[in-house]
Amino acid sequence: MYDNGARFSGPLFSAFLLANESGVGPRVGFTVPRALGNAVTRNRIKRRMREAMRLELKRIGPQWEIVLNPRKTLEAASWEAVRKEVERLAARCANS
Repeated sequence: MYDNGARFSGPLFSAFLLANESGVGPRVGFTVPRALGNAVTRNRIKRRMREAMRLELKRIGPQWEIVLNPRKTLEAASWEAVRKEVERLAARCANS
């Protein structure tokens, strides 16, 4: 996936995108390394990312497989900033 797909990079996270021909999806995964904090912090980051993606899933086509890798700045970012960044990702997927 990392070699064959596209990369979306923003201030809050980077995303790896791969178009899958099966059309079963979209499939979304999250990787939150230990360097971002303890388990409570990492789970909070995952919950915020998961909710923001849930709200945008209708805009993302079923052919996409996406892996989100957050940056340290996501923890302190406002909810509006997280939503806006995920909206940018969804718009890129919808236009491709």
